[in-house]
Amino acid sequence: MESVISTGKLSKTYVMGSEKVHALRQISIDIDKNEYVALMGPSGSGKSTLMNLLGCLDSPTSGSYQLNGTDVSLMDDSELAEVRNREIGFVFQTFNLLPRLSALENVALPLVYSGLAKKDRLEKAEAVLEAVGLGDRIDHKPNELSGGQRQRVAIARALVNDPAIILADEPTGNLDTKTSIEIMGIFEKIHANGNTVILVTHEPDIAEHAHRIIRLRDGNVETDIRNQDIVKVDDPTHRYNVDQANQKEE
Repeated sequence: MESVISTGKLSKTYVMGSEKVHALRQISIDIDKNEYVALMGPSGSGKSTLMNLLGCLDSPTSGSYQLNGTDVSLMDDSELAEVRNREIGFVFQTFNLLPRLSALENVALPLVYSGLAKKDRLEKAEAVLEAVGLGDRIDHKPNELSGGQRQRVAIARALVNDPAIILADEPTGNLDTKTSIEIMGIFEKIHANGNTVILVTHEPDIAEHAHRIIRLRDGNVETDIRNQDIVKVDDPTHRYNVDQANQKEE
């Protein structure tokens, strides 16, 4: 299987006054194309730092990071920004939507740097919103949407550039149980469509959706386990079946 992500002794150290904080300690992992991976660990374990490095939001102190065969560990900020825009879609717990823009405009925003004409950007954004079940909410602003709908907008924004990798940081952290089920159904559909999905979560029931769970502690990989009991996405008995994701919120 082809590795889309490969890290070699990846480390991150923060200097705080006279003290050094070792957030990550020589992490070496490989993530294959179309894997579904959950990163877990207690507060301070290094999972958010690892997510930032994998998402090209930060650079390591030492070690290597190969993304689709390219070493990004030595790139400068502008180069990292280009890689992020081309290769990675982000979904955050707090949605990070611009309040004055409509759902359609929020989703189209990452396409500004793609060279597409405005009409084409809006058409593509509308198609992705349709795909996540929000075709009838494209003109609504974030404060006119429920939490689940806002997260769907955020997912659509992450998908609009057709990235190979989706990084989701606690995507159900601000949602109730029913809405969390619907959102996880969307992630299963994204994975089934060929994307590599990396999910940061502290919730075991959310992590169970992944095919592989990497647990971090004190900046080290504590366990790296493949979930042998994962239920097929097309299994109608699965409580997080993709069909649930297409049900509109009441």
